[in-house]
Amino acid sequence: MLILLDRDGVLNQDYPDDYVKSPAELILLPGVGEAIARLNARGWPVALCTNQACVGKGIIDEAMLARIHDDLRDRIAPAGARIDAIFFAPDPPWAVTDRRKPGPGMLREAMRQFRATPEETVFIGDAITDLQAAAAAGCRRILVRTGKGKKTQAAGLPEAVLPVTIAESLPDAVARLLDEQSETPRP
Repeated sequence: MLILLDRDGVLNQDYPDDYVKSPAELILLPGVGEAIARLNARGWPVALCTNQACVGKGIIDEAMLARIHDDLRDRIAPAGARIDAIFFAPDPPWAVTDRRKPGPGMLREAMRQFRATPEETVFIGDAITDLQAAAAAGCRRILVRTGKGKKTQAAGLPEAVLPVTIAESLPDAVARLLDEQSETPRP
């Protein structure tokens, strides 16, 4: 199984009216490293698929984004966790491409890289655009209630993105996935 994760609001604190502009502003949510480590221990690749308009807007450059992501990897490593790939869409709002969620481009790119089918792929996010991208790519969808998740759920989920599993947080989503897999009979 391939696990795709949104970043802001799923792994780290989301800044609704701002961006993570430096490693110092990256505040991990509780239990994120341990949750990713559980996925890694299962042998499932884990990749980020994250919109980063702050690059396209010129707020930070790709070198700073790479530093932020290196710091993220360093901070989850003590829990035994690793992120196998990071895909990001730097598109600013005025120049959107298919890679930027709600477009499915990043998710499809990740599935190609890891040779996974949509049926073998789960996307975990906190925003309606995450669910829309996953639906367009044909992936299973999990909405976490961290970040924008509570507001996304409260606004009502359109039929086009259903079915969606709701989880309190990334650790909860991972626990549910692992529980489901242990209940699935093996041939």
